[in-house]
Amino acid sequence: MNQIRINVSFDMRSPEWATPTHELYRAAIEMAAFVDGIGVDTIGLMQHHGSDDGYLPQPFTLAGGMAAVTGRVRFLLGAVILPLHDPVELAEQIAVVDLMSNGRLNVIFGAGYVPFEFAMFNKSLKDRAKLMDQGIETILRALHGERFEMEGRPIFVRPLPVQAPEDIIMVGGGVPASAKRAAKFGVGFGPMKPELIDIYLAECERLGHAPRTHFRPVPGMPLSIHLCQDPDEGWAAIERHAVHVITEYAKWAEQEGDGSNSPFKGLDNPAVLRHAGLFVAWTPDQLVERVGQLGGMGNVGFQPLLGGLSPEQGWKSLKLLEQTMPRLRQAMAVTA
Repeated sequence: MNQIRINVSFDMRSPEWATPTHELYRAAIEMAAFVDGIGVDTIGLMQHHGSDDGYLPQPFTLAGGMAAVTGRVRFLLGAVILPLHDPVELAEQIAVVDLMSNGRLNVIFGAGYVPFEFAMFNKSLKDRAKLMDQGIETILRALHGERFEMEGRPIFVRPLPVQAPEDIIMVGGGVPASAKRAAKFGVGFGPMKPELIDIYLAECERLGHAPRTHFRPVPGMPLSIHLCQDPDEGWAAIERHAVHVITEYAKWAEQEGDGSNSPFKGLDNPAVLRHAGLFVAWTPDQLVERVGQLGGMGNVGFQPLLGGLSPEQGWKSLKLLEQTMPRLRQAMAVTA
């Protein structure tokens, strides 16, 4: 079975020296319509709050806009930081976007890790696990149409989504507890580490829950691919943007701990970052060759507006992807 997904993601970062934010949002909507037409599997929309560069804080809003101009591609929102938000409002947003897209929505819930975000929403990092469990339970019950009380609060959500809520909701994370939480609630799982999938599947079997949507990460695959005719020229186009993105993630990781063991350490050096392979500039031939080595499993990701990259550069990459799609699908079929 082929489990290779072609994913185009948007985080809508726009540092002050990059493309103006309003231009990025207009381009993102147009790009969504384009990738829907060329056969991309998913559009990923991320979420963080209070970021200087305008990191997307409201993925449901953008997904609704994109749903209006697409008809086939699925939307993967994640990680939506559940402990920061009212689960009833999240349930309503899930239902509306699922209806707008006619059942093309998945939402990965994460526990969050940035102290500033928790302070901004007057939440405690210490309460993450409790808020995750309470939030998922509330959302599932609400989206099943129940009228109920939770901690003395009356809850009733309408309208209801097209899909079963367990087919929409996923738990994300990089620790065994996240795999066990997904299995406990009978929802999907979006792990950061491939070995966690086995924990999820085993826990589903133990609890008698059928596994839902889950993705097994493939080590060594880039976070983002920029397609180009010349790798050196392509890297030159994205280098400053890639460094910005990784530097900002490193700052958040340092807030969480002392930063000495950060996976982003030293990656603010452009040469080191390029060598690390998290962001790559590949030719179509390089892309097809790499996909042919995946063994029928993996995520092939693109970020055409990476770190405020100009839409002009993003469109060059997407147009090359369009031209390469027949060869990609052929390579995927061979490895399935």
